[in-house]
Amino acid sequence: MQDPFTGQATVLHGGSRPGPELQAALQHDHERRLEAFARLGAAATKVGIGADPDDSLVLWEDDELSLLTGADALWHELDEAGRAFRRTLPIVPLEAFGFPDHEHEDPMGEGSPFLHRIGSGVEASAFQSIHDGAIYKFYLPREEGRIGGTFHFARAASADGLDAPAIQADACLGSYRDLLEKLALIQALEGMPTELVAVTPEGVLVAKQVLGERLPEGADVSGLLPPALIPIPSRFLRAHRDHPRLAFLRGRPWFIADTHAKNLVRDHEDRLRVIDLLAAPFPVELAAQDPLMRDWLARVELDPGAGLLAETHDDEL
Repeated sequence: MQDPFTGQATVLHGGSRPGPELQAALQHDHERRLEAFARLGAAATKVGIGADPDDSLVLWEDDELSLLTGADALWHELDEAGRAFRRTLPIVPLEAFGFPDHEHEDPMGEGSPFLHRIGSGVEASAFQSIHDGAIYKFYLPREEGRIGGTFHFARAASADGLDAPAIQADACLGSYRDLLEKLALIQALEGMPTELVAVTPEGVLVAKQVLGERLPEGADVSGLLPPALIPIPSRFLRAHRDHPRLAFLRGRPWFIADTHAKNLVRDHEDRLRVIDLLAAPFPVELAAQDPLMRDWLARVELDPGAGLLAETHDDEL
C-alpha cells in the first residue's frame, strides 16, 4: 500500500500490527538506512566536509555534486553515497502532510486538516491521521543542527564523600544519526512497529507508528517492561531518568531510559509496546575500568537474569 501523504510504499496501517515478515523488512530498512548514512558521512569526511552536526548530510540533495563527480574519484564516491542515502529517506515538504507552506511562521502550530494533534514533547509532536488512525511523529530540529536526544557518559564523582557509581549518564541533545538509531532500536526491541517516512526541507524527521492504546497517566510500568531491557545496578551507573536499562542488540550494548507510561501503549492483542525511549551506545570503555562491572556485563549478555556477583558452586569452595 501507499502512504497517503508521501505516496511512498508503507507496511503500516492504522492499528494493525504487520506480521513477522513485514516487521523484519521494517528492521532491514532501518539498518539499511543507517548503513547508507554511515557511508555518506565517511565519504564526506574524505573530501573535508564535516559530519558533526550531521543535519547537512540528512538534507543532502542527490544532485548537489553534479559538476564535480567527474573531476575526482572521492567526489564521485560522495555523490554516489548521497544518492544511495536519499533513496532511503526522501525529502518531502510539510505541505504534503496538510500543513501551511514553509513560509508560515509556525506551520505545524496551525495544524493540518488531515492530522489531529494528540501530544507534544521535547523532541517531537505526535498527530493521528484521519485516513486510518496511524500515528505520525514530527521530530523537530533544535539549536546548532541538533535533534532529539542522547546521553553523555563520564566517570562519576561523589560530592558528599559517599561511594559514587562507576558512571554518570547525563541526557543531552542528539544528532540525526542518534535519532535514526533510536527508531531502529524501538523496532528491534519489539516496540510498536515504526517506519521512517520522510525528512522535510526544514530538517523535520517524520516517523510513522501503529496506533496503540495509551496507558493511564503515571502508571507504574517498572515490572512490565520487555525482558530484553536489563535493570542496571545503581552502583554501576547513575542517570536521572526513568527506568535506566541495558539492552544487547547484535552483540552491542545499549543504554536505554525513559520507558515510562507515556512511552508505552497496548497493541490490539493487549501486549505492552514501547513507542519512544532515550538511548545511547553503552560506554564499554568506561565500564571496562571497573572489574566488577566488566564481569557483570559479560555475564548478562549471556544471561539477562544474572546477578551482580557470579554464582559460586559448592564444589568450588
